[in-house]
Amino acid sequence: MEINLLKKPTGVTIIEGFPGFGLVGTISAEFLIEHLQCEEIGSIFMDEIPAMVAIHESKVIQPIGIYYNKKYNLVFVYGITVIQGLEWRLVDAILELAKKLKAKEIINLEGVGSSNPPELQSVFFHSNDSKKAKKLEKIGLKRMKEGIIMGVTGAMLYRGKKIPHSCLFAETSSNLPDSGAAAKIIEVLDKYLGLKVDNKPLLKQAEKFENKVKGIISQGQTAMNENQKKQMSYVG
Repeated sequence: MEINLLKKPTGVTIIEGFPGFGLVGTISAEFLIEHLQCEEIGSIFMDEIPAMVAIHESKVIQPIGIYYNKKYNLVFVYGITVIQGLEWRLVDAILELAKKLKAKEIINLEGVGSSNPPELQSVFFHSNDSKKAKKLEKIGLKRMKEGIIMGVTGAMLYRGKKIPHSCLFAETSSNLPDSGAAAKIIEVLDKYLGLKVDNKPLLKQAEKFENKVKGIISQGQTAMNENQKKQMSYVG
């Protein structure tokens, strides 16, 4: 595992977004990285990650990129690669990054399944820091009391106990990309961190990022499937 950094800002808030239920974390992080005009300052590399990168608008998108916004002192750890089986190692890398940058908080963005109709779906939270929890309650969020959390967020809940750590869970009724749930996450982050995001075009822009992310992940999955077929043909 390697953490490559071009800059080392300190006292940052780390926000992570990876493919999960409804792609909520990925869409939310992607939107904010572009909306806040973040700069790429590094990457996380693991040998086990498939040797595949995406190119979008002539730019190479790192499998796991690290982005920085100086105005709000935010670091985003963002990935479009499916990392099933590598969650524990990735969380260890994020915690090591937090140590290097003396992070004051880690925020996970996640989708969670719900049977409620979209207009009644909410955002819930979990936090291991009482001050952060009170702040999230003050802006209208309720604590998540029951649930099974998997993936990177689940691993972080277990291992990220020594650093202030908050999770935002947006309800979504489908495992398909949900830009509406991502927009709700972004609105919560806007209030929580004071980002001054323009809410008017938010849903429309979130839908654009939904299509972008869905296309990149779909192309990546197709490439991986083709590569597996080739490997099988070599064996057979």
